[in-house]
Amino acid sequence: MKKYYTLIIVMATGLMSCSKWLDVTPKSEVSQGALFSTQSGFEEALNGVYSRCTQEDSYGKEITCGFLDVLAQNYVITSQDPQAYKQTSIYNYEEENFMRRRDDAWKALYAAIANSNLILHHIKGQEKLFAGQEYSLIKGEALALRAYLHFDLLRMFGPSYVSDPNALAIPYVMDFSKKITPMSSVRQVLDSAILDLTEAKALLKVSDPILNAGYKVGYPAKDSSTEESGALFLQNRRHRLNYYAVCGELARIYLYKGDKANALASALEVINSNKFPWTRQNDFLNPNDEKKDRILYRELLFGWYVPNMSGALNSRFRNGESALFITSAEGQNMYETGGVGGDDFRYKQWFSEQSGGLGTRLQLEKYYRDGDANIHYQMAPALRLSEMYYIAAECTFDTDPAKAWDYFNEVRLHRGIGTRITEERSKDVFMTELVKESRKEFYGEGQIFYMYKRLNRAVTGLAGIQYPATNKMFVFPLPDDEIQFGNR
Repeated sequence: MKKYYTLIIVMATGLMSCSKWLDVTPKSEVSQGALFSTQSGFEEALNGVYSRCTQEDSYGKEITCGFLDVLAQNYVITSQDPQAYKQTSIYNYEEENFMRRRDDAWKALYAAIANSNLILHHIKGQEKLFAGQEYSLIKGEALALRAYLHFDLLRMFGPSYVSDPNALAIPYVMDFSKKITPMSSVRQVLDSAILDLTEAKALLKVSDPILNAGYKVGYPAKDSSTEESGALFLQNRRHRLNYYAVCGELARIYLYKGDKANALASALEVINSNKFPWTRQNDFLNPNDEKKDRILYRELLFGWYVPNMSGALNSRFRNGESALFITSAEGQNMYETGGVGGDDFRYKQWFSEQSGGLGTRLQLEKYYRDGDANIHYQMAPALRLSEMYYIAAECTFDTDPAKAWDYFNEVRLHRGIGTRITEERSKDVFMTELVKESRKEFYGEGQIFYMYKRLNRAVTGLAGIQYPATNKMFVFPLPDDEIQFGNR
């Protein structure tokens, strides 16, 4: 398979609001002046931001399928606890393993923000340096990355909007400097992210190849996909924060803020584009591992390209009783296999039964790969088509319940569930069903904890245990150094 050539340009190991974490040394021998004197230098710098985000401490492992899913009660954490998640699973945020992972995630995301800001700082007034529309493309992606990363930091470290929109949350860093960035409120972070994404959307609208009528989403070397046509830097746009990914992220953020009208408009722009096809059954269910699409690749609006993380992702779930897993009974309950979920493709294709001293367990196969023989790249899902349907459904229910159920049923139909819900008018029933379906869809992807938090909804644990919604559970303490240097 063809791979990106990526030069990792990381100019700072972190950009925190405290000056201590700004005392850093560039890892690249290339000076900033030389790097940002050419179009290829900007390309390398932008590739470096994505590369930083795909390490194990961020989206390459931990933020996608690590402690966030543990907090969502998606795994059975045994007494042996070889991956040191036991205390995390009971929301002990003072335990050293949780604090290490928390600090690593904070530093990783702010490091990527720092590099996004570095690109934005140097690209000002440099339009003549670029051929075609790459100025708008690179600037748009850098802005989108800055917004995306801040939003995830907010979802970890700040209260939810519905809980306290005016509470101080995190610094929204908008320039590359050693100046201390003051804390922003939840509302301010969301507004800043929306502004960044709105500008990014305008820039990408005139520059993103994914908007071309002939750009066809598909598998590499299959389906007559055009995703690997043209210059290398412009290929595989779904591996980047492309135009539709920006629309999807706007839908997420507007929904988080309770602005359902704008959330719906953004979600529908993705849905109505018809750019992203539902996964065919013969691809999802193919008995040949090399031809199977386990992650529903064509439906990804955006995913983190993690070619070197197969071992880390698979060992997380395919390491016997030392892996993260769920019992067969709990998995069957989650996917409702005794009822409407009896034909759920997700349950059948994402899990395999294993036996051992702890009884029968389900091993997650979503990230399993057979080397490079698979029909799609190794990806950590970030934004899915199904999420746009869930957002559209939630934003529509109050005014048109029947239409909301149509959006909801559309996703279930493509997951093998033919049973439709049509006449139910209770909002409580609708939200319960939506949360259940979201948990099935995003299992192992780090998203469901954020949904519980956004809704200020109790987390449903194994055996039906309910963990009441509180800020103590939903808001991570800031790193100690951040507190020391003047925040909180």
